Amino acid sequence: MSSSALASPALPQVPTRLTTDSPAYRRTALGVFAGGYGTFTIVYSLQPLMPQFSHAFGVTAADASGVLSVTTGTLALGLIPASLLADRLGRKPVMAFSLALGAALMLACALAPDFSSLLLLRGLLGLVLAGLPAVAMAYLSEEMEPSGLGRIMGLYIAGNALGGMLGRFLAALLTEWYSWQAATLAIGSIGAICAWLFWRNLPPSQHFQPTNISLAEVWQDTKLHFRDKGLPWLFATPFLFMGAFVSIYNYLSYRLHDAPFNLTPGQLGLVFSLYILGMGASAWAGRLADQLGRRNVLWVLVGAMEAGLLLTLANWLPLVILGLAVCTLGFFGAHAVASSWVGRRALRARALASAIYLTAYYLGGSVLGWLSGLVWEVAAWPGVVGFLLLIMLVCLGITLRLRKLVPLSS
Repeated sequence: MSSSALASPALPQVPTRLTTDSPAYRRTALGVFAGGYGTFTIVYSLQPLMPQFSHAFGVTAADASGVLSVTTGTLALGLIPASLLADRLGRKPVMAFSLALGAALMLACALAPDFSSLLLLRGLLGLVLAGLPAVAMAYLSEEMEPSGLGRIMGLYIAGNALGGMLGRFLAALLTEWYSWQAATLAIGSIGAICAWLFWRNLPPSQHFQPTNISLAEVWQDTKLHFRDKGLPWLFATPFLFMGAFVSIYNYLSYRLHDAPFNLTPGQLGLVFSLYILGMGASAWAGRLADQLGRRNVLWVLVGAMEAGLLLTLANWLPLVILGLAVCTLGFFGAHAVASSWVGRRALRARALASAIYLTAYYLGGSVLGWLSGLVWEVAAWPGVVGFLLLIMLVCLGITLRLRKLVPLSS
């Protein structure tokens, strides 16, 4: 009998995780950047157009804010169901279908005959888009080598920030030159291109194993998180600071559109370019938290948001812009610190803990963004600032309470 016949059969090779020097890693980086860019462009691009919607459809500022708050609200509600769906059907199909259908619905928004139809489409859009942010972290954690995970997550977040910023700017500029319908068609087309780039470049999952997690198990893990002494407070913070941040950008656009500033839609789009500060603020706050501790950094960032908010009461545009810049730095820094704190605090079911955090994050933007519009109708910008200062004072109180939290080993 030959030696080859006695040789044991070759074992199936376990796929290796993607390393930073591999072509597949570079394709994945392009894919997730395009996915993050497309998602945030579609979600946030209509925010600076709220005054135009008030004029075109004869609706109040609170109603006009629905083009964002309805989208973020349904996105929040879809996060956990989308993550459970991806556990059964696979990561890439759910994410790719989510972005492609979101782009199609954005294109359909340009054909909306009335404001109610526009809100319906934007609500459906938020629900289907939940599939990408809900699943992206799980996909990257499964497929990437740990040494390259931070870098590619940074690219994904950079795509989010850049998409949110440039989407707003482009939509505002096209509205000034043409119409809001033209802007919507352009943003939907960009979303479709991003969906194609995402599908073409993102490798299929190699380490995904379908699971069928029961709702009872999810409920038990949820109760576990809410029995923790710190996590419920950490879940409350994004609801408050995201709600305040969205409200600032929502209704400051009305203030800057009116006298004494009289900014055009294109100029308002330039104001939204302050979002680029968030790309650097997140990394800076993360490094600072690693050095000084999250408990010692988070409350300072929330306090910075309050200080910046007070500056926006000025009637001198440079001071208003400075206040908005401080708010933006504080917000993105606080988000980076709080979200990473959740990951360290949750010792099991971390994906669920992150999903709960993001649900609170988007719901805050939806609920408080709408309530701030009601305040705007009664008391204009000073009333909005007063309302948001109360919200941020509650948030500051929570962060000071978290300073006393006993750390857990992870």
